[in-house]
Amino acid sequence: MGNARSDNTDIRYITEDELPAWDRAVARGFLRPHVAEGVEFRRLQFEPNRFQGAFDPFDPARCVATFRSFDTELTVPGGGTVRADAITGVTVNSTHRRRGLLSRMMTTDLADAHRRGCPVAILIAAEYNIYGRFGFGPATVNSGLRIDVLESGGLRAELPESPGGRVDFVTMAELRELGPDLHERWRRTQPGAIARKPYWWRLATGEATLPGFDWKEPFAALHRDASGTVTGLIVYRLDDKWDGPAPDCTLTVADFVALDAPTAVALWRLAFSVDWVRTVEITNLAPDDPLPLWLNDPRMARPGPECSDFTWLRVLDVPAAFAARRYGAPGRTVLAVTDPYGWADGHWALEVAPDGTGRCTRTEEPAELALGAGPLGSLYLGAETLPRLVAGGLVTELLPGAAARADLLLRTPLRAWNPDGF
Repeated sequence: MGNARSDNTDIRYITEDELPAWDRAVARGFLRPHVAEGVEFRRLQFEPNRFQGAFDPFDPARCVATFRSFDTELTVPGGGTVRADAITGVTVNSTHRRRGLLSRMMTTDLADAHRRGCPVAILIAAEYNIYGRFGFGPATVNSGLRIDVLESGGLRAELPESPGGRVDFVTMAELRELGPDLHERWRRTQPGAIARKPYWWRLATGEATLPGFDWKEPFAALHRDASGTVTGLIVYRLDDKWDGPAPDCTLTVADFVALDAPTAVALWRLAFSVDWVRTVEITNLAPDDPLPLWLNDPRMARPGPECSDFTWLRVLDVPAAFAARRYGAPGRTVLAVTDPYGWADGHWALEVAPDGTGRCTRTEEPAELALGAGPLGSLYLGAETLPRLVAGGLVTELLPGAAARADLLLRTPLRAWNPDGF
């Protein structure tokens, strides 16, 4: 009886008083033991009309599905930003699947985001095949690395470092104080990066905790240039592993921010010089980060297990989204976009000026390329190329050579990357 399909499940925005039931449903949906209430941390995140919950009609106090979103700034190619609806905390309890609960919550959220003026929505997909039907496409790539310290030979000696620069370990309190401004300066240089809420720093530094997630204080170091300005940070953890009498420890990088190459070199030299460390692991590195090329033996920078798509993106306002970013070459193309939800549906003329600015407007002209809303999201930040999507059967070339020509417009000097889960 409890598994019977029901169309009258109550889905609504919850009140702050309903956070305990919502928190318990999140833990259940993500298959995590509910060791204690996480309400204290949830209150740091809580915003009215952003936490959705589905409640079983046979037990109205029981939350059986969850959905949360918040607005953030997303950096786009060229250094501009757009307001993004960031979706997270999406669960449906196994007893209530196949009832359309996710579809109802997603439709409500995207409609609200469109009304609020968010040009795009973003999320991180736990499973690949869930979110394409809602118009999302993979938009950033996670390129993890595992590097053998001895076999790689560490960093090359001739790499530039900042004259007068220095690296110092800092406390968690200092990291909370100095990290946010550094990250704000950095994330505006990286397409795909998002802003960090204040609670992000509280959770990362142990000032706030979420039950079920063991937190141990990491090592944190800041780089300052000769003037004393903070230009980079590294946060890492170490395992205490030995092979008999020989140390075999792994240093895992949890956070890395550098405003310039000399800062990055200095911070990586620190990571590769820690006693007892035989492996440096970076779980999330920019796909075009030069670190492997800085090693004496780049072959020893092997792909880590986390290499995969990461952020997914959905365009909600085509003109606003495409006007915010910059482009690689002047030109013009016409796209036929199919979007069952309607927000991106239609024929769009993308026109790029010689200065790299562009606009995307509705047109009645014949299209050169045809695609769905998901592939449009994959193209927006520059994570994918049009020729590859054509080859993959996700974009149809309606005019010979159109994909190669349009790809020059959309090309970006930096591939999109987001280091932060949300």
